[in-house]
Amino acid sequence: MRKERLIVPTLAIIAVVWMAAQLLSSVLFERSLRQALEDLEARGEWRVNRTESSQGWLSSQGRLILSPLLGRPWRLELTYNARHGILSTDVEGTVLPRLDTVLQQAVGEVTAPSVPRWQGRYHTLSGRSELRLALAPFVIQQNGRELAVRGGRMRLEGVFGDWRLRALLDQLTLTDGMAQLSLGPTVLESRYTYIDDAYHFAQRDHLHIETLQLNYPAYDMQLSPLDLHSYMVLDESELRLKGELMVGDVMVPSEAPDTPLLNGRIEMELSRLNADAVRHAISRLRQEAAWGDASLPVAEGLLARLEPDLRKILSDSPRLDVMTVDIDSPLLGIRLDADGALFFDARRLDELSVVSLGEEKERAKWFERIDGDFTWHEAPTVAALWLGLPLGTRELQFDVVRGVWRVNGRPMPELWP
Repeated sequence: MRKERLIVPTLAIIAVVWMAAQLLSSVLFERSLRQALEDLEARGEWRVNRTESSQGWLSSQGRLILSPLLGRPWRLELTYNARHGILSTDVEGTVLPRLDTVLQQAVGEVTAPSVPRWQGRYHTLSGRSELRLALAPFVIQQNGRELAVRGGRMRLEGVFGDWRLRALLDQLTLTDGMAQLSLGPTVLESRYTYIDDAYHFAQRDHLHIETLQLNYPAYDMQLSPLDLHSYMVLDESELRLKGELMVGDVMVPSEAPDTPLLNGRIEMELSRLNADAVRHAISRLRQEAAWGDASLPVAEGLLARLEPDLRKILSDSPRLDVMTVDIDSPLLGIRLDADGALFFDARRLDELSVVSLGEEKERAKWFERIDGDFTWHEAPTVAALWLGLPLGTRELQFDVVRGVWRVNGRPMPELWP
C-alpha cells in the first residue's frame, strides 16, 4: 500500500521536471536565437528583422527577414518551426529569396522546382547549433541570357563566439548568346570567431573553384583550379585584411592545347586601419539603417555624414604589403617575381574629401599621399626593353613618391597612349 501511495507523487515530480526541462529548452533556444541575430547585426553588414515570433513550451515558430544593411536590392525570408526536447531542439523551415521591383525587372524570371528548405538542431546543454540547407536546381532567365545553378548544399555549425560554414555549389553556368561561362564544383569554407557585440572578431575564408571555363565562338579558355584564402581580424588597435590568390593552369586550347598561358599566386595584406574608427563607422551605418524605411532604407547624404569616420579609419597611415607576386607564363616565356609595399600619408586628413573622390582634381590629391616601392626580381629582357632600360637590367626597382612612379631612378615611360 505504501508503494502505491508513492506512485502519484513520483509521477507528479516527473511531470514537473519534464515541464521545467521543456520550458528551459524553449528559453535557452530563444536566448540563443536572439543572441545569434544580434551578433549578425553587430558585424555591420546585415539588417535583421524578426517579423513573427511565437514561443511555446513544446514548439516555437517565427519568421525572419535578412537584407543588406545599405540598400534593399534583395532579401531573404526565413521561416522556422522549432520542436523543443529536453536535451535538444529540432528546427526546420524555408528560405525564400526576394528581389526588389527594380532588380526583379532587370534579372527576369526565377524558376525553381520547390522552395529551399533547411533543417537544424540546437543542443540545450552545450549551446551548440547545426544548420543544413539543400539548394535545388534553379534557372534565372532574362532577354536571352540564362543563369543555371545545378544545386548546392550548406552546413553551418558552432556555438556563441565560434561559427563554421561549409557551402558546396555543384555547378553554375551563365549563358549569353554564343558565350558561356561555367564554374564548379565550388567549395567555400569559413570560420568566424568573435567576442560579445563583435567588438573583436576574426574570420578565415577559403574559396575553391575546381574548374572555370569560358567559351566563345572564336576561342575557349580554361582555368583549373582557383583558390582564394582570406583572413580578416579586428583587434583593439587595427583592422587587418590578408589575402592569397592561387591560380592554376590557365589554358587556351585553340592557341596552345598543351602549354599554360599562365599560373601562379599573389599574396598581400592591408593593415593599420584604425579599429575604433571602424567600429564607430559600423555603429553609424546601423543607426542610419534603423532610421530608414522600406522604400528608402538609408537617407541621402550618408557619405557626407560618414566622411569624418572614413578619414579617421586612415589616421594610422594604412599600409599595403605585397609579400608575393609569383606569376609564370610558359606560353610567353615570362616570369614575374615581385614584392613591395605602399604607404598612405595620413597627415592633414581634413584636406581630403571622400565625397568629392569622383572629381579628377580630388583623386590627384589622394594619389599624392601614396609612397612605396616594388621590386621585380630576375626581370626578363623584354621588360627592360619595354621600359626603356638597358637590355642587361635584371632587377627593376619601382618607386612611388607622392603618387608618381619611377623605375630604376628614371621617370616611368608612358606605356599606353
